[in-house]
Amino acid sequence: MASEAIPCFLAYLLLQILAVNAKVPAIIVFGDSSVDSGNNNHVGTLLKSNFAPYGRDFRGGKPTGRFSNGRIPTDFISEAFGNKPLIPAYLDTTYDIKDFATGVCFASAGTGYDNATSDVLSVIPLWKELEYYKEYQKKLRGYLGNEKAKDLLGEALYLISIGTNDFLENYYIFRGRKSQFSVVEYQHFLVQIARNFLTELHRLGARKVSISGLPPMGCLPLERTTNLFSGSHCIEEYNNVARDFNKKLNGMIIELNKELAGIKLVLSNPYDILSQIIQNPSSFGFENAAKACCGTGMFEMSYLCNKRSPFTCSDANKYVFWDSFHPTEKTNKIIADYVVKNSLAQFL
Repeated sequence: MASEAIPCFLAYLLLQILAVNAKVPAIIVFGDSSVDSGNNNHVGTLLKSNFAPYGRDFRGGKPTGRFSNGRIPTDFISEAFGNKPLIPAYLDTTYDIKDFATGVCFASAGTGYDNATSDVLSVIPLWKELEYYKEYQKKLRGYLGNEKAKDLLGEALYLISIGTNDFLENYYIFRGRKSQFSVVEYQHFLVQIARNFLTELHRLGARKVSISGLPPMGCLPLERTTNLFSGSHCIEEYNNVARDFNKKLNGMIIELNKELAGIKLVLSNPYDILSQIIQNPSSFGFENAAKACCGTGMFEMSYLCNKRSPFTCSDANKYVFWDSFHPTEKTNKIIADYVVKNSLAQFL
């Protein structure tokens, strides 16, 4: 009897240790193409990536709708927290609530804080992502029961990555917002939307939240291409806007941490690490940071990046960017590791 009790006790102890260490039972994602794992596959938009050569280095060489040759940062972050290595898209009908209970993505490529941004390419606006999340909560309560669902939603880690499209796809291209706002006013406008979104997310039960700042968006290959006659250098005006926006976003986060009871809200800022990679690619094992792997590397993205695109590189690991707007899997892994170490460590 005693010898049988020891293994049972050890098994129970192991389960208790795992329960204590599993501080983040699920990863819940909102945002744009930087974190979209395939929702745009199921939306009537031209902004898709569910075809070759996207996903070329994904397991099985499968294009999933991720805007990369492989995994995206949220996949790596989920794995770093001991969860599954791939976060499924909420609109993907091959998954159900059993899969979504440990991680789900509501993000939509091409969207922004501003509803006018999502209208440009007919993608899912941020408010609709939140509606899908409310729908998900109901399904989760039906699956786990009210108390277990409440606990999971409170312990889950929420990752939000959005904002670049508001500037590069909207403000700097169309006259609408530019005629209404100076760039500083537009930054404040977006930060207020972010504040409202985070406040609502808190009301719905979120307590561990990471919101990403903007990258050095003036150094994306597509933006360098528009600066071709100036030597294809980074557009510093855009980078300055990104840095200023990140400062405003961080100020808002500091305020909300004081105002919203029980919340742990952090800024996960990819700007510095991506800038370091772009400025000194060889130190990270890259050969090219100015042009992307797909096609000419200057303007190809979505349907322009296809299996017939000439000149597509043979080894994406040598490139910082996969298409003219999105990083390679290797870059995504470096960014994810940096974010986990510098922003999300308190949640581990």
